[in-house]
Amino acid sequence: MTAVPDLGLRTRTGGSVAFAVRQLGDRRVMVVEVEGEDRGALRPADGENLAIAARTARDQRLPLVCFMASSGAAIDEGVGAVHGWGTAAREFVACSGVVPTIFCVTGPTVSGPALLLGLADLVVMVDDTYAFVSGPHMVRQFTGEDLSNEGLGGTTMHERTSGVAHFTVADRAEADDLVTELLSFLPDHNDQIPAGWACADPVDRLTPEAGDLIPDTPTGSYDVRDVLACLVDDGHLLEPRAQWAPNLVTAFASIGGRPVGLVANQPQSVAGTLDIAASQKGGRFVAFCDAFNLPLVTFVDTSGFYPGKDLEWRGMIRYGAQMAFAYARATVPRVCVTLRKSYGGAYIVMDSRYMGNDLMLAWPSAEIAVMGAKGAVEILHRDADEDERARLVAAYEERLLNPYIAAERGSVDRVIEPAETRSELAAALDVLAGKRERLPRRRHDNSPL
Repeated sequence: MTAVPDLGLRTRTGGSVAFAVRQLGDRRVMVVEVEGEDRGALRPADGENLAIAARTARDQRLPLVCFMASSGAAIDEGVGAVHGWGTAAREFVACSGVVPTIFCVTGPTVSGPALLLGLADLVVMVDDTYAFVSGPHMVRQFTGEDLSNEGLGGTTMHERTSGVAHFTVADRAEADDLVTELLSFLPDHNDQIPAGWACADPVDRLTPEAGDLIPDTPTGSYDVRDVLACLVDDGHLLEPRAQWAPNLVTAFASIGGRPVGLVANQPQSVAGTLDIAASQKGGRFVAFCDAFNLPLVTFVDTSGFYPGKDLEWRGMIRYGAQMAFAYARATVPRVCVTLRKSYGGAYIVMDSRYMGNDLMLAWPSAEIAVMGAKGAVEILHRDADEDERARLVAAYEERLLNPYIAAERGSVDRVIEPAETRSELAAALDVLAGKRERLPRRRHDNSPL
């Protein structure tokens, strides 16, 4: 492929912000570089350049990639520098859901510029960088806690605790490669379908090994990533936020060369139950895939929402609703596969038939019910002795805990063998490729935050 020269814009304005239309892999993107002699301090002109870069990306329907290292607003410029940041933030918000926005932290990123990371679709952080709104000095002054830059906002913290970093990489070269790979799964803008690629992995490949991974006992653990790797092209998963909210796996992959977004409960972490972080992670990923026309494939193995006073007091109701909200408004093709347990409210929010999915599949190992047999018997038959409870549990499991009851009621379209899963998913995605669904006209929805 012939290299396309960079098209620099506003190159004589100086300052900490430079931007150009550049080739990344085989894609033309708007690339913004925020750095400079004064540690990337943003002056009014820099805020204006950020805003123009975002607006141009939106107008020209180009993905927006921003490499960020900034100490915040230039103190000697007064409030004008803050105004510039505000103008830039407004333009980045206008890009949301129109063009993919990827930020890469290449150096210290603090104060207002750090908040821009929260507006991005995807955030990559280079090792040994940090990002925070209020630095260690302010924290020490107000709380008495003594923290280093890394302890307060380093890559490990943002990867595992805050969820700000979707990916961490060793250096800038690795960041460029990762951004290029991410763009391969995405369209240039929201009016396009992801292009996909030729695939040598047969779509009718049988996958019995996927079913072999499910333990014989209902409480046995396994890594759901191994199941996903059996089903997608060449076993390749690109997993954002892999270390944050590990009880829910979200990943980009392809099936038959078609890019898709995967959402799956992870039994290895708190038995795959949903908590606040998992609900936020899932809701945000589903909304992102819906915005950029990535079909969603959901894999369910969860006993419900994680119980606890702390979670309820922190707003489990509000955050749990984010998953339900994101799925309910998603208009892209949606296929759900129940692998094992699917109980209660978590059954509903994990893209159940009643959340509006297009195809509901289940393996023979699936258990779809309000709750597990033991819990149900303990509530319904509190006075029963141990032997009677054992008989009641067995009867409950035989009568209700199988996918065929759900299929009889229309909650499941088909019960399939694990070996057929890849071919079933590929066929469903082919049929649904032409799906068109319009939401009611309104200014915007009021998403639970």
